[in-house]
Amino acid sequence: MPLSSLKTVSLQRFSLNFAANIIAALWMLVGSTRAFSWVKPTFIQFLLFALLALGSNVLFSWLAAEAGSVFNEQGLVSYLIWPAIISLVGIVLARRSGNHTLVFVPVVLWLVADTLSALLQSIVQVLGSHGWLPDWSYSFLPILFLVLFLWQTLALLWIFARRQRTPWWERITILLGAVALLTIWQRNVADQPIFKQIPIQPVLEEAALYEQPRLLQQALTSIDPNVAGKNDWYFMGVAGFSEQNVFRSEINKVRELFDVRFGTSGQSLALINNTYSWLDEPVATKTSILQGLKTIGQQMDADEDVLFMALSSHGDQDFIHLSNPPLEMDNLDATWLREALDASGIRWRVIVVSACYSGSFIDELASPTTVIITASAADKMSFGCTNTAEMTYFGQAFFAESLRENTSFAAAFKDARLRVSERENFMGFESSNPQMVVGSLMETALPAFEKVLFDKTRSSVEHLTNNTEASGAMLEDTINNNAINDDAINSNKSTAMSGAK
Repeated sequence: MPLSSLKTVSLQRFSLNFAANIIAALWMLVGSTRAFSWVKPTFIQFLLFALLALGSNVLFSWLAAEAGSVFNEQGLVSYLIWPAIISLVGIVLARRSGNHTLVFVPVVLWLVADTLSALLQSIVQVLGSHGWLPDWSYSFLPILFLVLFLWQTLALLWIFARRQRTPWWERITILLGAVALLTIWQRNVADQPIFKQIPIQPVLEEAALYEQPRLLQQALTSIDPNVAGKNDWYFMGVAGFSEQNVFRSEINKVRELFDVRFGTSGQSLALINNTYSWLDEPVATKTSILQGLKTIGQQMDADEDVLFMALSSHGDQDFIHLSNPPLEMDNLDATWLREALDASGIRWRVIVVSACYSGSFIDELASPTTVIITASAADKMSFGCTNTAEMTYFGQAFFAESLRENTSFAAAFKDARLRVSERENFMGFESSNPQMVVGSLMETALPAFEKVLFDKTRSSVEHLTNNTEASGAMLEDTINNNAINDDAINSNKSTAMSGAK
């Protein structure tokens, strides 16, 4: 049936026309030409849904915007282009068919569908902001929002093509062209939302410029020498990526674990890249890492002592990111790190790399006297590096949970690998496949080193238990003494009262 024969009759009540247009849009979204039987394309309905669509899109942009975002006129213009284009299409169709009732049909259907789509996206955004969506869903939300944007326009083209009974190949050609055009458009304007955060170029304070050398020197001079005849453990942590707090949090928590639980206090060093820690912690650069390794190597006994090194950052094949704007830094590659470790004279090493593709570090760092533990295989990503997290998935599983519950690195790694796998499966992520490699000489020496390390944990627990028991005994003595004193006081009171009588 040609468009020239299309007749639309408005209902008497405004609310009925409003409801009919919503039903028409729903029919359109499922590809049914019944939409033409329901649509009520009056000027008032057009004006109302134009305002509703604009308001719902402004709402979604506001909900999706980061803190500190401001109204972006370019984003508003980018949105208004499509209703304007579809309005022009309606005018052209009306003139070509000689049917003036077509003027508002396309744009009303599109605006109603766009209002529903924007409201749905707003609901999803609210659920996500409250943490009520599963973690795996966040990677699919941009695709979902793109599909919703494409769907409403493609559905509109589809029902008009069906109404005109155009050949199937014309329909396919039009739809494919529309998909290409809309996808390219949406991607190009993705950085122009209606509410946009104005990027602020990081600035290095003058105080930080002079404070950093002092912080590094203070950290290096605070590393104590080893105790002769003992297997001392030293800790060195590197948080590489400054724009996300999770890496700083992870390294500081791991350092605290080793200082408090494993007795490395006075023999530990943390180098942190973070936007907000310039005045508090030495930054992680190749220079500071090299100086840190050399200093630890000088304080250690190469035959007796062990270095535990933890690296946490974003990663790629054979390197992890060192980023701390406005400074330009070289990334930390596996070859350079191996050379720095060898130059430091540190012989016995346990190295944990928490980053994507961290398994690519294994070949370069492997040696007979080294244990290497990575959060992922060489070709796999690891997960959990979000701004709201305190530790990555692997960091939480290995350091915060498994290392506290086991008395060997192998057992802790096996436990952590299972925990990470279960969490990734639950979230729908591809397995990161964490790796552990133990050098030939380390296989023989590690049990003795681990005994020293984990015995410190037992000693701490026993010390705490003994202190608790001693405190309990003292408390009991105090209670008994107080009871004796109370009896004496009560006896004196009785004697006084008797004399008074």
